[in-house]
Amino acid sequence: MLVTLDAPYVDTSAADLSLALGDGERPALHVLDLDLPGGIRLRLRLLGASHQVVLRAAGTELTETVACLPGRPPELPATRLDEANGYRFTATVLRPAGAELSTRVAALRAELAGDPYALVGVFPGDADAVTALAVRTDPPDGAVGWRTWHAYPQTNELVLTETVVALVSARSEPGLRAPQSRTEVAL
Repeated sequence: MLVTLDAPYVDTSAADLSLALGDGERPALHVLDLDLPGGIRLRLRLLGASHQVVLRAAGTELTETVACLPGRPPELPATRLDEANGYRFTATVLRPAGAELSTRVAALRAELAGDPYALVGVFPGDADAVTALAVRTDPPDGAVGWRTWHAYPQTNELVLTETVVALVSARSEPGLRAPQSRTEVAL
């Protein structure tokens, strides 16, 4: 789903982002609620300062926020792994050359615009100022996952994140391996 947001772009660069887990829901510019098989509920939230995902499933509650967070020092880890809670997060900051950022953002918008499991927010003033979230439709068994993209045309940066959460019922099964990442499509 592609939405044009009626709010100023708050983020300034990838260096201003932080990852927070367990925070309450923040004011959102647009929300997409999804009910997935197995009683999994996801809420994709576009914030003026990036994104928030709220996961509710049997035995699992998680709120992930990647944003410019007031009162919190900016720190976006390349990796955060919490095996006890089945949580894996990765982030990559790209600095595309020349017009490549515009090309990547255009491809991302085209790919996700009609996806019922995706939310793409375009901020006013620059077609390349977008925040996008997409639920993985192919996560490992017993897991749920999502990817996000944060484009900063003013600094020519594209932040890619990927999260996989092994659900409680899957984590308690003997012999279950940790979720494996798939190769990221170069958008």
